[in-house]
Amino acid sequence: MDYREAGVDIKRGDSWVETIKKLVSRRSGLPPVGIGGFSGAISIGGGRSIVACCDGVGTKLELARETGIYRGLGQDLVAMSVNDLVTCGAAPLFFLDYMACGALDEAKMESIMEGILDACEESRCALLGGETAEMPGVYPADGFDLAGFAVGLADDDRMIDGSGIARGDVIIGLHSSGVHSNGYSLVRKILSNADPAALEGRPGWGGGETLGEILMRPTRLYARVALEAAGTGLVKGMANITGGGLEANINRVIPRGMKCELDYGSWARPEVFNFIQGSGVDESEMRRVFNLGIAYVFTVSENDAQTVMELLSKAGESPKAVGRVVPA
Repeated sequence: MDYREAGVDIKRGDSWVETIKKLVSRRSGLPPVGIGGFSGAISIGGGRSIVACCDGVGTKLELARETGIYRGLGQDLVAMSVNDLVTCGAAPLFFLDYMACGALDEAKMESIMEGILDACEESRCALLGGETAEMPGVYPADGFDLAGFAVGLADDDRMIDGSGIARGDVIIGLHSSGVHSNGYSLVRKILSNADPAALEGRPGWGGGETLGEILMRPTRLYARVALEAAGTGLVKGMANITGGGLEANINRVIPRGMKCELDYGSWARPEVFNFIQGSGVDESEMRRVFNLGIAYVFTVSENDAQTVMELLSKAGESPKAVGRVVPA
């Protein structure tokens, strides 16, 4: 079983990004700054740039409908954008949300909005506005979708773009809370072949939670700790691990001629991923789709690795040295 069989073609998505780059590059005055990266930046003068990005929650929404667990989707929505935004060292300023639905369910949307507000507060950004659109005929009565937009500010001379990364640099990872918000089309494909009551079951490795509650754990927010680490001036590159898994996302910020080499045995893989893999997913596909327990990484020089790891530990994290930068 793989992601493509579940309806998501990563290669086709990558090809589409390249098409967008070509289209944008043909328009005068619209340089493709940041397209294909975690965020885009535009100078506002005075040595500063506005940084922005957008994202959604994906088909985790469908699992929310099945479990009735909605509040965490608000945190998912903020995290998917804000975690991308801070990879260049930008400080979040504000967030916008877009909710589309077949019919407005105020109780459900209020729960999601509470999650958005909590996550914005944790990430030190304001919820500036948004849009709620009722679209009967486009969505079923109980159907809905979410999109989020984060905007931040960065000093040009402190922007982190990975250009200083060198061979031998150390890759430090922070733990995820679980599956986060990527790979749910594959997760739902697996669940479609399982006992319909599986989501209500309490696996022995779930700390008393049901499988549904485990799968609906919200995406972790990394903005505060990422910016604290970036403030040391020792971080050369950062990556938010979303669709495409660890290697593809880390390599997005590593200069040509080099790549990441990860030690997948250097951290304890959360049991939820063993559950997914045990349902018939090959190890290579697991690495290509999921965060596998590490969802935000820093690339630093070997001499600075211990200093950065100590800072992250003091911030309440349990950082792991998970790999190095090697020749491609």
